[in-house]
Amino acid sequence: MADLLSVAKLAGVSRATAARAFSTPDLVRDTTREKIFHAAQQLAFRPNKVAQQLRLKATQMIGVMVPSLDNPVFAEQLQAMEVAARACGYSLIVTTSEYDASRENDIVEEMLRQRVDGLVLTVAEADKSAVLTQLHQETTPCLLVYNPPGNSGFPSVGVDNQAASEAATRYLITLGHQQIGMVAGPLLQSDRARQRYEGYCLAMQAAGLAPCPLIEMPRHTQADLKSLAPHLHGDNAISALICTNDLLAISLIGELQRAGLSVPDDLSVMGFDGIALGKYVYPSLCTVEQPRADIGRAAIHTMLNMIRGERPVLTPLPYVLRKGESVGAPTTRKTPSGISSRSIA
Repeated sequence: MADLLSVAKLAGVSRATAARAFSTPDLVRDTTREKIFHAAQQLAFRPNKVAQQLRLKATQMIGVMVPSLDNPVFAEQLQAMEVAARACGYSLIVTTSEYDASRENDIVEEMLRQRVDGLVLTVAEADKSAVLTQLHQETTPCLLVYNPPGNSGFPSVGVDNQAASEAATRYLITLGHQQIGMVAGPLLQSDRARQRYEGYCLAMQAAGLAPCPLIEMPRHTQADLKSLAPHLHGDNAISALICTNDLLAISLIGELQRAGLSVPDDLSVMGFDGIALGKYVYPSLCTVEQPRADIGRAAIHTMLNMIRGERPVLTPLPYVLRKGESVGAPTTRKTPSGISSRSIA
């Protein structure tokens, strides 16, 4: 098997120059570096990355924890992160918590054992996170993504969830809706959902309307019409719903249509995230669009700056309201034949 000395001889350089071409290529002249890389290719030589990491005392790996890969929000974020990291010579170690806060400590501990240079995390609840409390005792840089900045002491990349939810609620109010509700998964598993509910309440109160209690679903991305049934009937029946993520909204639209309800004629449904799938379903989803790829790129660039010892100063990224067919003005609604709270339940 070829070694570094063989590569150096074939390229006509010293062993030290060949080693530098692989470890710090920016310090080697372009023409010399190309000679070395060409020689390595001819000899099928691959540098020992583990040895380089031990020598440099850096793994050039970033540990990333997201709640799930089922949700395109996190998949799109990770794709942008991987491209940005690779361009800077870094790799990602990716794992999921499955929205289970009890798993977060074990996940982070394993990544620390692998000597990652930094951690990019989305935790269940940043202000009450046991793993973040422990990370204050570590020297490994830690950055939050999507978690709202609060009292955790760690910088965060994302949008202003409360302001975005306020804007979404105001949009429904301007269309004439007064009975507006909000649907979420288990609230204790997502501080983002809680901030979105707070924004909804603020917009309702500012308009002189009474916020409805949050309607919690058993799962974050799957609607259960039984939980919603009591709110669809009577004098105070809701005419619009805001879901705290797009997959939940799309699932809810499907359940409503299977139950014989029309969206948006019987009920307007709004999402939050702006995943591409929402554009292609029918009716197309009205939603708050987060800049998922920008969030991923910003996370990598911020983390690399933190690894270099810089203290980031972050501001919320912009969001936009993406209009869609799932939201319309309220109409005089009649419960479709055969649909009642009992039949839905």
